[in-house]
Amino acid sequence: MGTLRYGPDQLPFDDRTLAHLQVVIVAKLRKNESFLLTGVSDPSRGCGRYAAWIDCGVPIFFRYDGSRPVSINRCWLDAMLEHSYKVTGLEVMPESECGETLPRR
Repeated sequence: MGTLRYGPDQLPFDDRTLAHLQVVIVAKLRKNESFLLTGVSDPSRGCGRYAAWIDCGVPIFFRYDGSRPVSINRCWLDAMLEHSYKVTGLEVMPESECGETLPRR
């Protein structure tokens, strides 16, 4: 289980989800695009949802438990990136069955 640290907050994600979030988040921040990150809280942290406003002014850190890079699903990236432009923000969603997975680097 990896961790996304944003300021003082920590959000747990499996390494595969975190890798895809990293690609989308970095792509948006490189273009100076602030956005809302939303999702459902991990059951171990209680019920509910979370929302975080992500912008370039707050340090962000991606920590992975595994040492191997994951393969990237372009369809999943595109879906998350599309959601990031909606009022509800970048929603952490499960990986879909569509699209081809890119090889590991």
